Amino acid sequence: MSGRLSSAGFFNALRDTFKTIMSIKSTIAAVAASPFLLAGAAFAGPYVNVESNLSYPDGDYSGATTDLHVGYEGSLSEGADFYAQIGPSFTAVDGTDGSEGEISGKVGVTVAATDSLGVYGEISGATAEDSSNDDIVNWGAKLGAKFTF
Repeated sequence: MSGRLSSAGFFNALRDTFKTIMSIKSTIAAVAASPFLLAGAAFAGPYVNVESNLSYPDGDYSGATTDLHVGYEGSLSEGADFYAQIGPSFTAVDGTDGSEGEISGKVGVTVAATDSLGVYGEISGATAEDSSNDDIVNWGAKLGAKFTF
């Protein structure tokens, strides 16, 4: 052995050092994020929600609507939380080229009725055009209950 570091040895040492640095950064990032992961819904503030809904009436694909929303969630009281979001909504209908853009949004509330029962409600709306090309808003509502064991 000549006592010199070969180019392969140099790059292997550099790779190992890089792996160690990235491992340390990953550990720091995981520790920093853990309060948010463990806190769950207790964290209030802004968020981004991307959601795509596909339609299959009678088992045949007819189209998809994708929402790109910015929202805010928070607490109303100890057992009640809310959210509100708004943004563009893109609808692609089967058999047509491209998609149509509109504005959509939703507001909702979740209430802890008991330790194992949560009740929620949501109201949503999306701009559209009717058959005579007049601007309209399509409204929707959702009510539900979630049981945990």
